[in-house]
Amino acid sequence: MAALIGENFKFVALFFKSKDVVLFNGLIALGTVASQTAYNVFAFDCPCSSGRNYRYGLAAIGVPALVLFLIGIILNRNTWSLVSEVRLRACRKLSAAASFALLGSVVGRAAVAPVTWSVLSLLRGEAYVCALSEFVDPSSLEGYPPGHGPEEMAGFPCKAVPADALRFWPEIERRLKYESQFLGWVLVAATSVTVFLLLCLKRCCSPLGYQQESYWSHFRSSEHQLFQRTADVHAKMLAAESVKSFFGFVALDKEEKDQLQEHQQNNSPIPSSLWNQITGVYLYRENNGAPLYSRLNKWSNVPTANNTKTKEEEMEMLA
Repeated sequence: MAALIGENFKFVALFFKSKDVVLFNGLIALGTVASQTAYNVFAFDCPCSSGRNYRYGLAAIGVPALVLFLIGIILNRNTWSLVSEVRLRACRKLSAAASFALLGSVVGRAAVAPVTWSVLSLLRGEAYVCALSEFVDPSSLEGYPPGHGPEEMAGFPCKAVPADALRFWPEIERRLKYESQFLGWVLVAATSVTVFLLLCLKRCCSPLGYQQESYWSHFRSSEHQLFQRTADVHAKMLAAESVKSFFGFVALDKEEKDQLQEHQQNNSPIPSSLWNQITGVYLYRENNGAPLYSRLNKWSNVPTANNTKTKEEEMEMLA
């Protein structure tokens, strides 16, 4: 039984590791759903004033979506890889196809939250009803009492209208929610078709088979984790040397002291030229048939030359 449970846990762990992008996008979507629901319950309050409803309703749909999109752009590592590529190499080695693929990756990941927010806002309908209520034509409502102008339509979401006109509110709300939900489902359909076509295009244009591309994804994830952990230790050891040179001693726990002793010969500062060689955008490359899965992988496979410039030139040739 214990072995069976252990195998099940291993299977679940492998499943989550292989589906990290899907799960990450799912968590973003769930967080957006919770935020949007909380906003509608606790914060949304239509002004019910002609000229203000439209601005408030559209802002409630568009502004949070824009903010979520920008946050997604900021939190994506590929964004800063592209910035580094522009700064260091002015994108000389980046083709139009590579640029499109990279931007598609950044925008696609960042679009999950704003699209979710917009779809939920449209399907719920409150913001759309608030925004468009003032534009409902009274003449389109059969039996609407005369003497009430279009400006009164803005008060319907708050039911701040004369009693003889208030009975038309269910019909107005139903009409506007129909329009809102129709637009929401159109956005869902358009997004689904776009994602499907982009995935098909990615698979068709990829130089790798499905298994190797999955391997590449695992490689990048593992390399990033190991690089970050090693960089943390290296930075701590280098900082310990600086602190020790100032105070004459450094307060380290036993594990950190062991690390400092073990890596005493490998904690010298790394030149900026080396950082620049492993920084920036990277797409799949091969060197004499051997796959190079990242800039760091490429750098480690280029033979070390006596002249740093020579190695930099070889790195550029393989870019």
